[in-house]
Amino acid sequence: MFESLTDRLGSALRNLRGVGKLTEDNMGEALKEVRQALLSADVHFKVARQFIEKVKEDCIGQDVLKNVTPGQQIVKIINDRLVELLGEGTAHLSENRPLKIMMVGLHGSGKTTTSAKLAKHLSSKGLHPALVACDVYRPAAIDQLETLADQGQFSFYADRNSKDVPKIGKYGLKSATEAGASAIIFDTAGRLQIDQDLIEEVKRLRSTIQPDEVFLVGDSALGQEAVNVAKHFHEAVDLTGIILTKLDGDARGGAALSMKEITGVPIKFMGVGEKMDDLEVFHPDRMASRILGMGDVVSLVEKAQETIEEDEAEKMAEKMRRADFNLEDFLQQMKQIKKMGSIGSLMGMLPGMNGVEIGDNEERQMRRTEAIILSMTMKERQNPKILNGRRRMRIARGSGVEVREVNQLLKQFGMMKKMMKSMQGAKGKKMMKRMQAMGGGGGFPGGMPKF
Repeated sequence: MFESLTDRLGSALRNLRGVGKLTEDNMGEALKEVRQALLSADVHFKVARQFIEKVKEDCIGQDVLKNVTPGQQIVKIINDRLVELLGEGTAHLSENRPLKIMMVGLHGSGKTTTSAKLAKHLSSKGLHPALVACDVYRPAAIDQLETLADQGQFSFYADRNSKDVPKIGKYGLKSATEAGASAIIFDTAGRLQIDQDLIEEVKRLRSTIQPDEVFLVGDSALGQEAVNVAKHFHEAVDLTGIILTKLDGDARGGAALSMKEITGVPIKFMGVGEKMDDLEVFHPDRMASRILGMGDVVSLVEKAQETIEEDEAEKMAEKMRRADFNLEDFLQQMKQIKKMGSIGSLMGMLPGMNGVEIGDNEERQMRRTEAIILSMTMKERQNPKILNGRRRMRIARGSGVEVREVNQLLKQFGMMKKMMKSMQGAKGKKMMKRMQAMGGGGGFPGGMPKF
């Protein structure tokens, strides 16, 4: 989402290379470009102006530190100010149990889906969530929430015969509490724009259920309008947090950089995809690093820890050491990587890779590779040597690819096994020790090979 902003900030900061000291003159042009980059990303004009003024105060007159270029120094200053802008520290949830959360926002912001994603996140933290359907206007809203609750195996409450939202909330709270829920999420109705009826309804519901948290689900694609929406809801129902959605899209990111500053309400979560697992805790420092093109390795490691079983990684590492892995093992590795998210989102977390375009071609290639292996029998996956011409033709027909693509996969897989065997000697052991010292272990060396 922040690709354009990252590129423009990088261009502005490159102009400061070779400067011996940061002065008002050599900072002027660079900060002008930074300001234009922020405005073009839909950052609120007041926020952009205040941000530039603070950065200028921090920069002017500072001596460039030894072994640190002016560009590096201003990146550090801008990073610190971005963290401050986004909200320092990670915002924690209330510790009350049952934890009552009310979701509000405009129509189309993704409240219902986000409610289920939040339930999944809380479930992973040991809570027992329940979903209460308080959107009585949007067609099929209740059915959608019920389907998502079934998928996540969460408790669910709805009253399809009532339009009294506060009453539904009251009985939903009672039902969820009796069912032993430790977290209760109330999905409310939205409108295409802020109107008094919507505000009054959420006010009455808030008064009835007395939520511990009130989250605004904000569409990051709304730009500066999202800031106005946040202000209206905050004044009406006293928001405790914001969940930004559609951060995986082509939105310009201004909402994320403006909402905390304008409303004083912290961003607590962000939606990064369509799957139930695609909700992440918002870390201002990590987001600032992503915006400046420095990646987010911490989040990448956490995502790996959440999706990859430690014992499975150890088994795979041992197989690699013996050069004893097969196509079935490779298929399992691919499935583990897919659980972590799209290739593009993972690449964006690596330092210096934010501007690298990962198109649909790479995703399609991964799906084709998986289809080829799935078209093999278990015996063939475990012993690729038996794959003669007739078997390869059958596999190509079954996976919808050309025979040459099957041959290419098997060729590269064979080359990879040869490389593994070559690492079994003294040199190989030294290399493996170096990899382990750098944090290596499970997984294929150098990442997944491209077939």
